[in-house]
Amino acid sequence: MNYAPDQLVCSTSMKATRSNHHGLTLSCLAGILMFGLCSLHAQPAGKATAAEQLTVPTGFKVELIHSATADEGSWICMTTDNKGRLIVSPQKDTQPLLRITLTKDGKVAKVEPIPAQVKQAMGLCYAHDSLYVNSHGPDGTGLYRLIDENHNDQFDTNEVHFLKKMKGEGEHGYHAVVEGPDKMIYVMNGNHTKMPEGLSPDSPHRNYQEDLLLPRLWDANGHAVGILAPGGHVLRTDPEGKKWELVLAGFRNSYDFDFSANGEMFTFDSDMEWDWGLPWYCPTRISHNVTGGEYGWRSGAGRWPDYYADSLPAAVDIGIGCPTGVKFGTKSNFPKKYQQALFAMDWSYGRIFAVNLHEQGATYTGNYENFVKGKPLNVTDLEFGKDGAMYFITGGRGTQSGLYRVSFTGDKALRRELNRVDKPSRAAAKARVLRHKLEAFHGKTDAGAVDFAWPHLRSPDRFIRGAARIAIESQPVATWKDRALAESDTEGALGGLLALARCGGKETQRDLLMALRRFPLQSLPENQQLEKLRVLQVSYARQGRPDADVVKLTAEKLGALYPTKSDLVNRELVQVLIFLEAPDVVGKSLDIIAKAPTLEEQTHYIYQLRNVKTGWTLEQRRKYFAWFTQLKKQDNVATKHPALLLQWFKEADRDYSDGASYGKFLINIRKDAILTLDPREEAALKVLTEENIGAPPWKATKDRPVVKEWTVADLESRLGEVKSKRNFESGKTAFNDAQCIICHRLGGGGGSVGPELAGASSKYSLRDILESMVEPSKVVSDQFLTYNILKKDGESVAGRILDENAERLVIMPNPTSAELLEQVRIADITSRTPSKLSPMPTALLNNLTAEEILDLLAYIDSAAKPDAPNFKH
Repeated sequence: MNYAPDQLVCSTSMKATRSNHHGLTLSCLAGILMFGLCSLHAQPAGKATAAEQLTVPTGFKVELIHSATADEGSWICMTTDNKGRLIVSPQKDTQPLLRITLTKDGKVAKVEPIPAQVKQAMGLCYAHDSLYVNSHGPDGTGLYRLIDENHNDQFDTNEVHFLKKMKGEGEHGYHAVVEGPDKMIYVMNGNHTKMPEGLSPDSPHRNYQEDLLLPRLWDANGHAVGILAPGGHVLRTDPEGKKWELVLAGFRNSYDFDFSANGEMFTFDSDMEWDWGLPWYCPTRISHNVTGGEYGWRSGAGRWPDYYADSLPAAVDIGIGCPTGVKFGTKSNFPKKYQQALFAMDWSYGRIFAVNLHEQGATYTGNYENFVKGKPLNVTDLEFGKDGAMYFITGGRGTQSGLYRVSFTGDKALRRELNRVDKPSRAAAKARVLRHKLEAFHGKTDAGAVDFAWPHLRSPDRFIRGAARIAIESQPVATWKDRALAESDTEGALGGLLALARCGGKETQRDLLMALRRFPLQSLPENQQLEKLRVLQVSYARQGRPDADVVKLTAEKLGALYPTKSDLVNRELVQVLIFLEAPDVVGKSLDIIAKAPTLEEQTHYIYQLRNVKTGWTLEQRRKYFAWFTQLKKQDNVATKHPALLLQWFKEADRDYSDGASYGKFLINIRKDAILTLDPREEAALKVLTEENIGAPPWKATKDRPVVKEWTVADLESRLGEVKSKRNFESGKTAFNDAQCIICHRLGGGGGSVGPELAGASSKYSLRDILESMVEPSKVVSDQFLTYNILKKDGESVAGRILDENAERLVIMPNPTSAELLEQVRIADITSRTPSKLSPMPTALLNNLTAEEILDLLAYIDSAAKPDAPNFKH
């Protein structure tokens, strides 16, 4: 293949070709590297990262005790059985579960397969003399119970019992299984998993909706489009799997959870890394999972902020990363500081955090530190053995797996120092008992529930108030409506009226809104201002637009207060005022944008104003659309983001980068705004609205003839050369000419179709990334899956599914452009299957020399930093 500098080989010309046969041909798609790239130390094939390359706190020792063979697979989940043996699941359906026997001193004595035909488990739990497995199996995807019925210390093929079908696959599908302190079985699923059939009508979590006041934009790259609440969730069942309840929900994609020594549940929820730099970005976080809890995930730009009164906040915000396994140190022989810690794993940046939780009323707050860190260290799960040591595994997406052991080796003085921990709080214990009493009413009708719960709507503790409100919502509205309308305490009234907005019909709305008037917004502290505005939003979202006289009065009252001194209050006020069509919301919001210190704050108002059709002057329109152009021209925009966001990137040892969907969201925001223009405005603003705010067209630096059809074997022996004396400019040029830059952000530039690459060295070895370039379809993350749609007329369509309802699919054939969409009627579809091919084409390296490929690997391994040790200085 030859190409000239002015030719575009795999970008703007991309399309899905159709044929009148059952096969499907894809034209050249721009490179999506399924792996993030490179490692700090090149690892030999079949060998996990050496323990000497990992860091642990003083007084601890980490050992690599086993590197998985190719036959043993890439490991994603682990538990211990009743004899202290480790049970591990590889990711492939072709590989069995494994059982690992350890010696008394923590070495691997034996690795053996488990005969039962359950594969690709993301949840494993030994309880009730059984192994519970959330996995693929003979009856499909779901929860299986394996019982050693013939007592031969094996789980044979005929000892598999199917308990519940789970409607979710892949990395956002079926997840962890844990036995609770009540001896019930708890199951976690990701946000792409639909509710299973047969849930109990008295489930604690049931009154969920989107509750978004204004139209939302879905993810600009098509992720989770059309997926609605409840999102990631936790189910509960008895050991036999007879009764199933939805306990709590609202996570994006928590993979694992655990119970503390006090019986409280915690998880590590994921961020949406494509949203970096956008106002709705929510970091990875440790959440305290309570019965009936709502944690606010909504797809696309719909993510609820933490302060919404109908949700619960995080206990600890961690930052950027990819959460996997979690485990309390309760069964460890570590000092008390770490025995009480929650250990939480970050797959993307090679970290295991020790999260120290502190009692705060009925919930917890906390802080965190790095406990284990390394590159690459793609951690997936952990357990504590009978010897009190931590055992953790690495793997996932076909990468090399290892089994590690962490033990405490410090002296008595260090143990005494680390044994100094907070004394348990009697007040906090009492608050948790009260919360549990309130939770007992969740989902259940009880004549005494309202009288018991009502006083606690006035509690200063948000978790107590939330539990009380859900207990009340579980009762017939007629039994408490009048009490909500008459409540005189401000906090109690706001909670009661929020419950009425969530549960009451349209006929209750006018009385509800009149009751709210007793609490003027300007008389309230910030937290209660936010609560009142949330009551309005939920009422409008669920009960509809109020009567005209109420709309007029509310718009006048709130409009006179806008803007307030509070950024958060203004963010909610602008949505209410836009919904009410307040006359001066445009001008006031543009003034806020002009003064806003961060891009996130500016973007919030740009986003909300996009659907306002009336009330604009031409000059205001011009200011609005000029913002997009000015943003593109700004230099050093990273400095205009919140300091905390930049700190999270620093903690992950990398530079800030906009998320993969950032640029396309801005394009889609502007597109919505353009649709509101009248003909006069269209003509006057044509220069601004037609200016390209996306990436410039790709261009090669020179003609490049084919050098060789490269294989991994050709270059594998030279990977050690990537670490020093490479040429930075050559690597940067290769990143462009191999077309990586079309789809991937690195070094402050690049496209947004594929994964952002600056943090790749924490996940993958150099061999991994070389293999992903040469053999891109060997491992394809479901995050980037395309689908082959076969229609009844024999026509085939391929692409990413952006939206789906009962009538049609919306397909994006070209991942580099959100402009070219195709709709397919559901009635016309014969089948849809995920493509086994990566969207990344093969042969992208064939126009580079061996030296250029090594420079390219060094460029990515260094996160595009010219002063990195990879390069000549």
